[in-house]
Amino acid sequence: MLQVKEIHTYYGNIAALKGISLFVGEREVVALLGRNGAGKTTLLNTISGFLKPKNGEIVFENQRIDGLDPHEVAKKGIAQVPEGRKIFPELMTQENLEMGAYLGWSERKKRMDKVLHIFPNLRETLGQLGGTLSGGQQQMLAIGRGLMADPKCLLLDEPSLGLAPLIIESLFDAIHTINQNGVAILLVEQNAILALELAKRAYIIQNGILVSEGAASDLENTDLIRAAYLGLKKA
Repeated sequence: MLQVKEIHTYYGNIAALKGISLFVGEREVVALLGRNGAGKTTLLNTISGFLKPKNGEIVFENQRIDGLDPHEVAKKGIAQVPEGRKIFPELMTQENLEMGAYLGWSERKKRMDKVLHIFPNLRETLGQLGGTLSGGQQQMLAIGRGLMADPKCLLLDEPSLGLAPLIIESLFDAIHTINQNGVAILLVEQNAILALELAKRAYIIQNGILVSEGAASDLENTDLIRAAYLGLKKA
């Protein structure tokens, strides 16, 4: 479904991504792991069109999308949920969700029903300002807003950041449900254990270079990878 081929992305003269290649299959969950500053968010922003690669190709459903503006990438069926939620605090929950449906306005009610089925806790906050929601509710709202675009592929950037363990567990259950409903997911996540439990495959990035890839279960049990790249102690 999504192919990234030898992508090089720069900030000025500084190379942030150095020949990155990966793919996400249809209905697949793929984890992208690495320490802070490794290039994970840069890659998502490059796929989404917020950054333009200097070299390489990005192909989605057999069509090149590198060079497209973000709204054009969204039209193709890719939605990004950014790190830090970035909801509109001065808008109500319902208005935040509707913002995600700007490319499919006529379908907004049907799409909102689907979102509220996945995140039922949001139903009671529809008339509440986004800025007054709890951290967990805001993250659900951010993902729900992304789903309002009816994406075929969802890019999730650090969905568990700053959340309590019980909220994280509930959130990952919802992400699993989203995937079971047919949405492919590229997941950037600092909680490597949770990400590897959810994903089928994983890539590990360091300093803008992919240093390892494989089945999620294999990477989870590799002491060298756990120690060197995930910040976990050897078993």
